[in-house]
Formats: sequence, C-alpha cells, structure tokens
Amino acid sequence: MSSDLWSFSLALYAQPGIEQACLQLQSTGSNVCLLLCAAWLGQQGISCDEQRLQQLHDTTRPWDAEVVRPLRALRMQWKTAAAQDSGLQKLREQVKTLEQEAERQLLLRLECVAKGWPRHEASDLLAWLEGMVAGSGHLDRDALHQLHVAVTGS
Repeated sequence: MSSDLWSFSLALYAQPGIEQACLQLQSTGSNVCLLLCAAWLGQQGISCDEQRLQQLHDTTRPWDAEVVRPLRALRMQWKTAAAQDSGLQKLREQVKTLEQEAERQLLLRLECVAKGWPRHEASDLLAWLEGMVAGSGHLDRDALHQLHVAVTGS
C-alpha cells in the first residue's frame, strides 16, 4: 500500500468489505478518518501511545465538528428530496464532493501530526485501531477485524 495517508486510505477503502466496515464503525460513533489513519500508522510500524492518540483526536475533533459533519448532515438531509429533484440531486453531489475534500484535508492534517514519528518500531495495528474507537460507544470487533485483515493480509 502507499506511503502517504491519502493514497493508503483510498486503496484500503476500495477493498471489498472495508467501506461497509468503516460505515458500521461510523454508525457507532467512530471517525472513519481516524480509523484509516490508525490502519496507516499500524502499517507504517509506528508505536501507539496515549499521547499520540490524544494528538490525533485533538486534531480531528474541531475539523470534524465544524466542517465534515455539517456537510454530511446537509447531504443526508437532502437525500429523500433529491431523489425527485434533479437540481437538488446535483447540489447534493456537489456537497458530497465538498465532504470528501474535507475528509481529505483532515487526513492531510493527521499525516502532518504523525510526520516525525519513527516508523518500523512496532507492530501496533490493533492498538491503533482499538485506540481510535475507544470511548465511541459499542466496539464492533468484526469491523475492526476486517480492517486489520485488509491491512495485514491475515
């Protein structure tokens, strides 16, 4: 997989079952960008610790609350009406594009946070994944396992 977080995320998300696993985890309160970042950090061999987890959460929280979630809410709000209104459907697609760009920007920010962290020191993929979902509500171990398998191949 790719060495930069955005390319890695696109490749991982495109794998069979990963989109559904991510959306399932999102429905229980997890942030998909943080999950993709966790998978990338684990794949890079970066050691997981509470301080690093906190830095990533602190970076994500305001951007997610002020940019990503409002765009997603607007897109979802228009879903039913857009099915019967082609003009609204076009606007909804533009909002979806903005939402995806906002997520890309968040991933770039997360990559910057981790830029100086030493690589190839640990095999903490599971610690990263569990650390990103801690406190988000129900822990969907099957979805986490699916992410783990997609990254490690086992």
